Amino acid sequence: MERSPLHNIFRLYIIKAAKWFMLIMPIVVLFYQENGLGMQEVFILQAIYSIAIVALEIPSGYFADALGRKTTLIIGSVLGFMGYLVYSLSFGFWGFLVAEVVLGFGQSLISGADSALLYDTLLQNKKEKDYMKHEGRMISVGNFAEALAGIAGGLLAAVSLRYPYYFQSLIAFAAVPAAFTLYEPKIHGVAVKMSFAKIIGVVKFALIDNKRLRWNILYSSIVGASTLTMAWFVQSWFINVDLPVTMFGVLWTLLNLSVGITALFAYKLEHLIGVKPTVLGFSLVLAIGFFGAAYTQSIWGLVFLFIFYLARGVATPVLKDYINRITSSDVRATILSIRNFVIRIIFALWGPFYGWYTDAFSLQGAIAIAGLVFVVLSGISYFFFIKTNFPKGKL
Repeated sequence: MERSPLHNIFRLYIIKAAKWFMLIMPIVVLFYQENGLGMQEVFILQAIYSIAIVALEIPSGYFADALGRKTTLIIGSVLGFMGYLVYSLSFGFWGFLVAEVVLGFGQSLISGADSALLYDTLLQNKKEKDYMKHEGRMISVGNFAEALAGIAGGLLAAVSLRYPYYFQSLIAFAAVPAAFTLYEPKIHGVAVKMSFAKIIGVVKFALIDNKRLRWNILYSSIVGASTLTMAWFVQSWFINVDLPVTMFGVLWTLLNLSVGITALFAYKLEHLIGVKPTVLGFSLVLAIGFFGAAYTQSIWGLVFLFIFYLARGVATPVLKDYINRITSSDVRATILSIRNFVIRIIFALWGPFYGWYTDAFSLQGAIAIAGLVFVVLSGISYFFFIKTNFPKGKL
């Protein structure tokens, strides 16, 4: 008897919600500051988190292809729970560092495997054309979860900045039973033989041999790294414009709701206006968001943060779908992990510099530099993205 795709989809929603119900995010910078950290150390911790992800990112995607997406998601979910448990019991930089490494390993095992399992579940049921819609819904679930967590985290932080971390551990644990009850789609077929040479071969194919896939991955990764960077600027921006702490959770909630809403309708927008207008549109809006937030250091700058987050909601499901369309099932998780790998490499390279610049000079300048980096890198990669995807100039 063929299982309904909803069996896996529902559990993937739970895993996504557990991952993104981030009680800690609205107050994480305040928590770090309470424990004696500056912005440079904050970005160093996030760079270490990115390096931890990078260390297992591509191998984890290959593990998912070779050992099964379900097994990989189980291990990743357990590590996610353990990471937040370590965080909740730590009081300084080195304890936080250990927690970030454990969380990074867990995140690397989940990223790629979840999207690959979703796509192959739909493919097995001949519904792969619905992938962008479901990926958008999964992103929406994650962002709606993060939005609700913003309010809850703010309320918990009013009692103690450590309370959100205690409850975060319990929420992370919810992903464990959800992962255990997934099923592996038959379309995935016989597990491929695992070897380091095979991993290198897939990386070479994705980033060197296949030009179309290369520029899809690079462009998507540059956009992803830029949206990640802005997410870590937001709370410092709130502090810089003297927003009351009580508003942090509310605004974090509204920002993530905006991502969730546009992610829900991203597939409709792309079908309505076409690929090139969609991609060019959200690229321009992201750039405007960077420079607007940098040079409007007042409450009115929230407008630029919101348009940035709205564009982010469209960008993620659309660009991931383009990669999936040109990737075969036997290496899908590995390819998606390569994308996440590149995102984290970019962030690990630039993040500590942004943190240092913020502490040494100004947040305004750091955001402006991040915007300039985005414009240059995305402009180059967009040109080749369009050239390789539409060689005859078609939409």
